[in-house]
Amino acid sequence: MAARAAAAVAVVALVCAVQSSLSGAAVPGLSPGFYKTTCPRLEQIVNAQVTATFNNDQGVAPALLRILFHDCFTQGCDASVLIKGRGSEQIPGGPNGTLRRVALDLIDRIHREAQAACPRVVSCADVTVLATRDALFKAGGPRFNVDLGRLDSFAPAPDKVNDLPSPFDGADRHIQAFKARKLSTDDLVSLSGAHTFGVAHCGVIAPRGTPSMDPQLAEKLQKTCTKPTATTTQDLDVLTPHVFDNKYYLGLTQKKGMFLSDQSLIDHPLTKNLALTFSKNQTAFFIEFAKSMTKMTEMGVITSKLQGEVRADCAVAGKPPRIEAATAADQGFTADM
Repeated sequence: MAARAAAAVAVVALVCAVQSSLSGAAVPGLSPGFYKTTCPRLEQIVNAQVTATFNNDQGVAPALLRILFHDCFTQGCDASVLIKGRGSEQIPGGPNGTLRRVALDLIDRIHREAQAACPRVVSCADVTVLATRDALFKAGGPRFNVDLGRLDSFAPAPDKVNDLPSPFDGADRHIQAFKARKLSTDDLVSLSGAHTFGVAHCGVIAPRGTPSMDPQLAEKLQKTCTKPTATTTQDLDVLTPHVFDNKYYLGLTQKKGMFLSDQSLIDHPLTKNLALTFSKNQTAFFIEFAKSMTKMTEMGVITSKLQGEVRADCAVAGKPPRIEAATAADQGFTADM
């Protein structure tokens, strides 16, 4: 037990060392100490709220990671996915229709406490990134570097929700989707490792039999998902479903990938080698995952107050400068007055 704990500490130390060597804001306007003077207790607030929720429901970690990915991959890490109501990205029946309430509520609680301590200073976008970082670490994953200073978008982008990679697509389609967001093939393989914990609804698990899936797993899924309900789920990683580790990749070598997009990583010539490396080397996976997470959280960020704001309520859309509130109402979402 002591040896395992020591190994975990060594992995974290190595990841931190690599991350430290890559530090330095890659995006103008962002910095690690952005709230040092304007909201010095922010990280304490985030950690306390995340700890309390995680201790009650460890599933909040993969739920937060999914929210962050779905937010960043549409129009950038701008908290647009958090906006509710008509015309939002939370389209019923769409990929954001199953975002877990426990994670959305946690983001809201953190933001409200930050607002009370530092009114209209901390963005929902930064809260989402920080909460995900802390929850991932508590789940056993690597702690990735975070630069802060993002602003929130004024409006959601429901037309871009379909840009999210589909679990029904193979590696070729995903490689192109990541390339369009300036993410590499290595980033694709690394970030796919987020499926090492969490669950999927049966409706997004493509029916597959042998030889593309382990026969015993295929038989189990046929029983579990024959008549799925809105709440019928299946663990994404069948080996160690509640731990953030490299067993997701080991499962791919055993044809136990839950999504077609996952299983294709071990077969495609551009992704196979790295997936195999991660299946054998958890430290390598953690280092690359942390680097890719930092890179993803810097996609499409807003730092200009002409393009974004600090929302008073994460779920309520804002009002661009010099735009009448009626315009926002006409577009189908509520303006933050």
